[in-house]
Amino acid sequence: MNSVAENRNKSVSLELHHEISQFLFHEAELLDDWQFRPWLELLSQDIRYTMRTVVNAQTRDRRRSVQPPTTWLFNEDAFQLERRVARLETGMAWAEEPPSRTRHLITNIQVSAAQTEGEFDVRVNYLLYRSQKERDETFYVGMRRDRVRRVAEKTAGWEICNREIVLDQVVLTSHNLSVFF
Repeated sequence: MNSVAENRNKSVSLELHHEISQFLFHEAELLDDWQFRPWLELLSQDIRYTMRTVVNAQTRDRRRSVQPPTTWLFNEDAFQLERRVARLETGMAWAEEPPSRTRHLITNIQVSAAQTEGEFDVRVNYLLYRSQKERDETFYVGMRRDRVRRVAEKTAGWEICNREIVLDQVVLTSHNLSVFF
């Protein structure tokens, strides 16, 4: 059975889909409002936070399943993410002076049950708009695969235990990459 058919077999209720969607919208709001400490609370201690660009492969190579190397931009855990937040809080993160203004837009949310009870795989398309200074604007577009876990002890009721970000861009034109996705 292919993965598309498997995901259809693991569909979730509309109520659960809505609940997870609202959790992700809340997360986007925290990031846009520079509420990084509350955002960290939405992440599990065992989180993997990765980001890579896509690769341009020739049709003949794709047919032979030959993939060029991927450019990995992030491969972080909870400690590394906390260190990034701490650096931003010092006011000495020159890449964020003045602070970026961001807008996280997520759409096409697809939720399916994961193999582990209480965990769900979420695929979203996203657009991250970043503006800094007068004329410095950047758009990041891509797809994100999240794994969320229901956690009764947390205020939000959920936590993100895995995030894989795949940018559509092959080359990034941004001056820096100091925002969270």
